[in-house]
Amino acid sequence: MTIFQKIIDGQIPAKVVFEDDLSMAFHDVAPQAPMHILVIPKRAIRGISGVCEADKELLGHLLWVASVVATQQGVSADGYRLVINDGRDGGQSVPHLHVHLLAGRAMNWPPG
Repeated sequence: MTIFQKIIDGQIPAKVVFEDDLSMAFHDVAPQAPMHILVIPKRAIRGISGVCEADKELLGHLLWVASVVATQQGVSADGYRLVINDGRDGGQSVPHLHVHLLAGRAMNWPPG
């Protein structure tokens, strides 16, 4: 069971900013930007490389949630970055699909 599943199950507290039947968004405990929120599916998916055709709607939903949260948090006007890491070399630290919403400063390019 990942830390994200424990957050979903209410076993670990989180600063939740959005929740519905399919997903949850909460502040990252180790922020990499002034605002760093994670958007996760409630259904356990190991990573983006583990999705299938049946997950298309859920993936779109996660991006929609990120947009809603960015608007609610007041960062849409200045912009933000969405990041999905996959696997060890991709920098994924928790084996549960998650979208990083980073904002509050100018983002560098190229990343990483």
